[in-house]
Amino acid sequence: MLSFDTRTVPSGATKAVLTEAVGTATLLMAIVGSGIAAVGLTDDAGLQLVFNAIATVAVLGVLVAVALPISGGSFNPAVTLADVVQHKVSLRRGAAYLAAQLGGAVLGTVVAHLMFEQDIVSWSDADRGGWGRLLGELVATAGLVAVIALVDRAVLPLVVPGWILGAYLFTSSTSFANPAVTVGRVFTDSFSGIAGSDLPWFIVAQLVGAMLGLGLALALKEDS
Repeated sequence: MLSFDTRTVPSGATKAVLTEAVGTATLLMAIVGSGIAAVGLTDDAGLQLVFNAIATVAVLGVLVAVALPISGGSFNPAVTLADVVQHKVSLRRGAAYLAAQLGGAVLGTVVAHLMFEQDIVSWSDADRGGWGRLLGELVATAGLVAVIALVDRAVLPLVVPGWILGAYLFTSSTSFANPAVTVGRVFTDSFSGIAGSDLPWFIVAQLVGAMLGLGLALALKEDS
């Protein structure tokens, strides 16, 4: 769900793109799998959300730490877009990351279903519409992008999962904050799912949030 300056990443575009695909797939396994597991453990919606959030951010922190020197650890088209705008990632590399992230997201959802012996694909009908949830997505994504742009990259494996955990619990949308994750979650009719009709609006909110977060971070850097 984050990215770093890939100009410092060792050469090997194929390895970097593969890392983005595998990392995003693993992130979706965590999100969808923990959601399925949580429903099986308790009927309390609050506990289900906390269970889902903790599993997600724990895996996210590990993924960021592992992928940082390989691909930059994006796993998120909105953040990759912000990196392209800042010329930290080339347009060609950004497009390859986008394809890897989207493909990895769908694959991760499928694997999560298989782990719990469910249908490979089960289209979600979970209603997540409404302007309040869209505002939540804008806030969650703006904060994510701003954090990435402002803090030292050495602490990102801790700070970014920290933001996502907080945003999981304080935003109305439960902080998808990632277009690839949002696409993957359309394929699961489980705790983590989102109806396909809500998908375009969530992605618009995320992309707008990413640009607002980047603008805020650049403004703060200029004033410092």
